[in-house]
Amino acid sequence: MKKGQKLWTRNELILAINLYCKLPFGRLHRSNPQVVHLAGLIGRTPSSIAYKLVNFASLDPSLQARGIKGASNSSKLDKVIWNEFYNNWEELPYESEKLLSKFENKTIEELNNIDLDNLPKGKTREQVIEVRVNQAFFRSSILASYNNTCCITGLNQSELLIAGHIKPWSTDKKNRLNPRNGIAINALHDKAFERGLITITPNYKIKVSNTLLKQKKNRFSRKILFPI
Repeated sequence: MKKGQKLWTRNELILAINLYCKLPFGRLHRSNPQVVHLAGLIGRTPSSIAYKLVNFASLDPSLQARGIKGASNSSKLDKVIWNEFYNNWEELPYESEKLLSKFENKTIEELNNIDLDNLPKGKTREQVIEVRVNQAFFRSSILASYNNTCCITGLNQSELLIAGHIKPWSTDKKNRLNPRNGIAINALHDKAFERGLITITPNYKIKVSNTLLKQKKNRFSRKILFPI
């Protein structure tokens, strides 16, 4: 470590991973307003934040699978915290959002734009809030991974995209929030995927069911359902 530098803490690294999960790879730079904002929150320079994000990129298996490499100077603690986060998607995303809310001086509900009017009371309320926070985190992570672009049509209007699960939410609890179990997809194709009318193979090829193939003569189906 260079003279004058301070060691990163666990909390700072968790906040950095939180941000890393919400940014496309091409936006991990010091001039990104979100990078600048985090730097101000934790008292570090935007350059140091950006450098840490690129270090995390070198540990990210989803980028490795695409042949993308980040910096190779990640520290031992970087790897420990990354593995802690990456192997515990059920708890660490929520912990990171609670931590971020403290630094932002906001409630976690405010931070995640959760409407409190119709929430239940007591323990159920806390559980509902946690679920919604985690769902918002998952969506941010998936849209970042796909650069806010539908994996089938190329549509890049984020308001029309859904963070879908490859393995259904109800059947794979451990990977509910794992970005590698998610795809960015438009609402129509998400419904088709959910109903088994289209599937995505492990090598990311789209297979269309015979039920839909029979609709190929339909003008709407040709233009909307079958751009693939």
